[in-house]
Amino acid sequence: MATATSTPHRPALLGGPPAVTLDQQHANHWPIISDEDERAVLEVLRSGQLSVNDIVTELEQDYCRWLGVAHAVAHCNGTSAILAALHAFGIGPGDEVIVPSATYWASVTPVLHCGGIPVFAESEPQCLGLDPDDVRSRITDRTRAIVVVHLFGMPSRMDELLDIARRHDLRVLEDASHAHGARYHGRPIGTLADAAVFSMQTNKLCPAGEGGMFVTDDADLWEKVVRLGHYERVLGLQSPNRRFAATGFGLKLRMSPLNAAVARVQLSHLPRRNRRRNENVIALSRRLEDLGLQTFLAPQEVERVYFEFLVRYDETAGGLPMSDFVHALTAEGALVERPRYPLLHQQPLFTEGHWAAVARLVATPERALPVYDPHSLPRTETANGSLLKLPSFPRATGPLLDQYALAFEKTLKHADTLPRSTP
Repeated sequence: MATATSTPHRPALLGGPPAVTLDQQHANHWPIISDEDERAVLEVLRSGQLSVNDIVTELEQDYCRWLGVAHAVAHCNGTSAILAALHAFGIGPGDEVIVPSATYWASVTPVLHCGGIPVFAESEPQCLGLDPDDVRSRITDRTRAIVVVHLFGMPSRMDELLDIARRHDLRVLEDASHAHGARYHGRPIGTLADAAVFSMQTNKLCPAGEGGMFVTDDADLWEKVVRLGHYERVLGLQSPNRRFAATGFGLKLRMSPLNAAVARVQLSHLPRRNRRRNENVIALSRRLEDLGLQTFLAPQEVERVYFEFLVRYDETAGGLPMSDFVHALTAEGALVERPRYPLLHQQPLFTEGHWAAVARLVATPERALPVYDPHSLPRTETANGSLLKLPSFPRATGPLLDQYALAFEKTLKHADTLPRSTP
């Protein structure tokens, strides 16, 4: 007969057995690499065409068909694709670009390499993207563009952000690196703004190891992206840009054919793999919502995807400090951690002024350079501190999800009696 200290519903930190006992390696392993990926890579290897290969163009065509866009340009990574997009927008010295702070650094730092000035705006709490009201308040006569990040696979409030951009004649770039396959009012993410960028880094929903894709319906933007970093393709242009064929604009940003081979296979499996991941995360999300956590389930007009699975825990309501909450869940066998993206406006690159050297900007009597205050986005700071990251369960089954639900249930039910860390 079970004793009080061994009951399955007693927290592990109080002597109970861990809730999560099933093997998690297979359930959470990503990317999924099969014989099909290997055959595709071997075909490129055996061709000997390891720098320039038609498979890169074929991948671009895949993206055009998948999204229904006119143009796509493959890049060596998502960061270079963002740089190319900002170059195509004409971002230059002193131009301001409104960006989120709660994102990966590559959404923002290419602004510096164009000579631009990032203007950080608050994130809103429901979709984790840019807050349209705060974006509106930060527009000045130097604002030229907005970078919208669909963070963790949740589409941002695009209707409002695009309306703001139209009213102020601003370019909009969708950083869709987390959002392969997401939709907004029925339209694919990546087709809503002037241009979009997808990352194909290993952890992404459509991985290639490394890679990025720029997409647009604007032929002028497409040509400017080509001439920046794809000199070998400039000769094929039928416009005045053809005159730059000998030099391009000085960068080499093309994608490796070996990565493109993997990317083509992965894209072909994306809908099925997204569907399974979504089913798993949504099923667990509903159970966690019943326990009082916010899980960012998509509103009716949105189809989100799950590059990462984040939930919001209110430690005031839950009664257990976040660090102790994580400790208790880890003791239960749950793979949970704090978000891996530190807020960018609080990083030394900005707070110590190094950004200006990267952007090659100096203050003048007519125009001072901004000073980045690490406490300037209080709502974003508060919201980011309440987030908890779980696995995204790309191949999990019901029993493992049940065990995760039990881990949260045990921890929250016994929050008052669980040990606290020393202040």
